[in-house]
Amino acid sequence: MDLGLKDRIALITGASRGLGYATAHQLLMEGAKVAINSRDPEKLTKAAKQLKKETGGEVITLAGDMADPGVPDFLVAQMVNHFGKLDMVVTNSGGPPAGGFESFDDAAWQKAFDLVFLSHVRLIRAALPPLRKSDAASVLTITSISTKQPINNLVLSNSLRLGTIGLTKSLALELGAEGIRFNSILPGWTVTERVTDLLSVRAKNNHTTIEEEVRKQSAESPLGRMAKPEEFARAAVFLLSPAASYLTGVMLPVDGGMYKATL
Repeated sequence: MDLGLKDRIALITGASRGLGYATAHQLLMEGAKVAINSRDPEKLTKAAKQLKKETGGEVITLAGDMADPGVPDFLVAQMVNHFGKLDMVVTNSGGPPAGGFESFDDAAWQKAFDLVFLSHVRLIRAALPPLRKSDAASVLTITSISTKQPINNLVLSNSLRLGTIGLTKSLALELGAEGIRFNSILPGWTVTERVTDLLSVRAKNNHTTIEEEVRKQSAESPLGRMAKPEEFARAAVFLLSPAASYLTGVMLPVDGGMYKATL
């Protein structure tokens, strides 16, 4: 299937590794051009070099912390200046720290709110003017399966990512008449550095090993394993693409069947 992504322009935040990187890779393989963002310029440059080497596609880097209120406007302005347009936005941020409710004070909640929710709000707001000029505008928010089924010891993520789901659905309804689609992917346990960190915390708390925690978590899926980043990326790229032109307001779990409810 031709996804219609050749020469389309995408901005992806949190893309120096993990799900953001995998999505950038897949978009480049489909002929899109991408701008990738992360907080660490060194890691970002390394990621861009690897993407160019593996795909031969055009990729630029835009370093900046998405929790900083001024960064989203800067990113959008820089990429539009370079590419001349914007068709797709992937709003992705690092996850907040693990911990139970009583382990976080107001400052920790505010920091998590800025990172996990407001970063999406600010980036989408900054991107709307160029997206309105695209004939295939699409936004994908990356959230978590925790919005369906809370994950133990992740109270910050469990609480705040629900706001992004509400935002995504609201914008799908509000801006659909302008031809801008909004969808979200709710990834389950995927083999990324973030998940390795979380399972390391779990192993320490349970007095086990990371390998044992991986085995236990994999057993939660009917497929008996965790996802690979590229499996997430294929779903993400389809939802972003013109091939999914009648899909908006979708909250898609990519979790290997770990979420057991029917709704």
